[in-house]
Formats: sequence, C-alpha cells, structure tokens
Amino acid sequence: MPVYNEEHSIAAFIHAVELVLRSSTENYAILFVDDGSQDGTIAEIRKLEAQGTPVSVLRLSRNFGKEAALTAGLDAADAEAVIIMDVDLQDPPHLIPEFVRQWKRGYHVVYGARRSRKGDGLFKRLTAFLFYSVFNAFSATSIPVDAGDFRLMDRHVVEAVRRLPERERFMKGLFAWVGFRHIGIPYDREQRARGKSTWSYWRLFRFAMDGLTSFSSLPLTIWTAIGLTFSFIAALWGIFILARTLVFGIDVPGYASTLVVILFLGGIQLLGLGLIGEYLSRVYREVKRRPIYIIDESDFKPPPDETKGGNAVTR
Repeated sequence: MPVYNEEHSIAAFIHAVELVLRSSTENYAILFVDDGSQDGTIAEIRKLEAQGTPVSVLRLSRNFGKEAALTAGLDAADAEAVIIMDVDLQDPPHLIPEFVRQWKRGYHVVYGARRSRKGDGLFKRLTAFLFYSVFNAFSATSIPVDAGDFRLMDRHVVEAVRRLPERERFMKGLFAWVGFRHIGIPYDREQRARGKSTWSYWRLFRFAMDGLTSFSSLPLTIWTAIGLTFSFIAALWGIFILARTLVFGIDVPGYASTLVVILFLGGIQLLGLGLIGEYLSRVYREVKRRPIYIIDESDFKPPPDETKGGNAVTR
C-alpha cells in the first residue's frame, strides 16, 4: 500500500483488512510504502506495530510519487503473490479472497474492474473514460478500461515488472505490457472512507501525459501528418494566389484573414513543439539514470516461506 499523508485512513484500513485476512490460511505480510508523508502517517503505522498488528513500513527519503512508491514495494515484496491497493477503502478488502481464488485457478493477474465510481464527480469520470479510450487507441499495449492499481500479481509477473528498466514509470501500462493470463473482477468503487485525495487535476493531466508518451509515439506521427496536410494546403493556396494575381493584378484586401491564418498556424507550431518537448523531456530524464526511489528506512519482514525453511529474503 503506497501512502502519502494518510494518517486518518491507516487505522480504518487495517481494521477492514484484518477482518478479511484473519480467516485466511495463507501466510501474509502487510507492507506500507510511505512516500515522504508530512503528517502523522508513520506514527499511526508505528502505533499498529506496537499493538502487535503484522504491519511493516518502507519509508522513502522524500515524495517520489505513487509510481515510484509502487516500484519500491514490488522490489521489496518476496512472496508467491502480491496485492496492491490504496488505503482509502475505495478498493474493497472483501475482494481479496476472490482475488486469491482466481489466482489459485491459474490466473497470473487478477485486477479489480470498477463497475461504478461513486466517489468521483462527472468531470473526473468523463476524463477517465477519455483517457482510457485515447490510450488504447494510440498504444499497442491496451489496458483494461476502468482498471486501477488494485490487483493481485503472481510472483512471475512481479519479477517481469522488476526487470523493466525505465525511470519514468506508468505502472498500469507496465502491468499490461508484461502480459500473462489475467481476469477482471467487477466491483463498485465507493467514496473515500477518510481524508481527501492529494491528486489535483493538474497532476492527473501530467499522469495521463506520462502514460501516453510512455507507450505510444503515435502523437508524433499524427503531428507529422498534420504538418504535411497544412503544407499541402498552403502550397495549393499559394498557387491559387499567384494565378489570381497574374490574371487580375495585386489584390490588397485580406489583412484580417491573413492575420487569423498566421495566428492559427503559429498556435499549431507551438503545440507541436510542446508535444516534441514532452518526448524529449522523457529522454532527458531517462538518460540521467537517477534511481527511481531512495529508501530512508525499512523494517519490512516478508511472510514465512515454508519452502525455504524460514523467512523469505528481502530484496
């Protein structure tokens, strides 16, 4: 569970999860990845540890973002299966047994498919639908519509994701790219039980751009086609103006229309430069090869691995 400033959600989340996991016969561990929280999130987790709750925390040195926190958690997890979920209880813990059942049936990835999104407004639902539609239309890697990070992944899937080298990570796309046998479990996404989301619309927009530019170069191809189209139209228009001038002489009127065309094409050029800049910025960040995250401290203890005769090794 990646967490950032979730002090009001931790206790309620653990209570709900423990009600489900207590009836499980599987060995399990609960790992929080603290993404540089500035509130009492760590104190709440330490309080649970002192009470004997089987929780651990991996604390990052600062806020690296949710994708980096997910990566840190997957790198640390050493188990036959890993479940990713948020602590706001919008991902219902009661689906965990069903995830495990489907995994035992042979599915490598079991994800939650959001049937409804009661906690999201109309604008957010529309923009989410638009993003999934555009992403799947532009990318060769399709992600399930309305599938979030809430999922179970088999050890083989986790190992495959670990091997992916990119620094700028769009985890939903990476989960889909590695493939494997998968199934969606529909559920109704409820409102947050505690606290409020730290995701602004600007951050969501940046997240969408990162996802799109990570998995498709089609926007550049489209912009090339747009440039060729406008160049062709301009050439035809130039031939027409030249022919009209030779036949009828110089025609002075047309200042307003000329200005509109110049401004329109100038806007198109700036938009195209911005699109190219998005891809160049990704290349710039990748070639620096900075670590995806830095761990400040960790007390994570993997679940007992009976096949190894002790605790599994922490990565």
